[in-house]
Amino acid sequence: MGITRRTLLTGAAAVPLAASAPTASGVGTRTMSNVKDLIEELVEKYAGDGVAPIVSLGDQVLRQTAEPFDGQVDDAVLAEFVALMRRTMTKAPGVGVAAPQIGVPVQIAVLEDQFPVPPEIVEARHRYPLEFFAAINPVYRAASGKRRGFYEGCLSMPGYTGVVNRYFSVHATYLDPAGRKHRKTFDGWQARIVQHETDHLSGIVYVDKLETRSLCTSANYSANWADPVPTRAAKALRFKLD
Repeated sequence: MGITRRTLLTGAAAVPLAASAPTASGVGTRTMSNVKDLIEELVEKYAGDGVAPIVSLGDQVLRQTAEPFDGQVDDAVLAEFVALMRRTMTKAPGVGVAAPQIGVPVQIAVLEDQFPVPPEIVEARHRYPLEFFAAINPVYRAASGKRRGFYEGCLSMPGYTGVVNRYFSVHATYLDPAGRKHRKTFDGWQARIVQHETDHLSGIVYVDKLETRSLCTSANYSANWADPVPTRAAKALRFKLD
């Protein structure tokens, strides 16, 4: 999800392995066992300050369950790959990018939200700064049944946004690049980013979960529905808002 700056750039738990995945360019396919080659190729091609191209919706890699990371590359290459993902996310700009979004079907995501937002947005959306971190093999579960609906978008589907009713609070478990295990609870907008990016690793894109009547172009959103809470949009467009 990845996630877009204006609304959100953000994806769930691990499920069985899929058969194959395409390259970032969409030309040809690579078997899941070639994750090592894909990572090394991207790291070499976009070394320094390079950024990787974002895969668009409709590419097969976004619809497969990513392969768990279990040491396919060494620590040095992993660090370079995470740095590449972060540069790509920042350049987009977004608040999250999952490895499938740059053509690699492996369970790695990077997340960060340091963009300045108006105080009324902070309060209404519980959008507090999220410091950068890389999540390897992440999973999440709802901390409660409470849900909130807000517009979000995705770097893999630019130009559109829609309301997704997501869990307000989630418990997440993931590894960092050093192999340390983390268990953390995320609330509000941070929880939304975690859900969006982790979903990507299971082949789930935000459009699979959105309230379909809320879907609109980014231009229409900016012109008509850019309220702190989409109550007015829900009434006018007649969609469910938790």
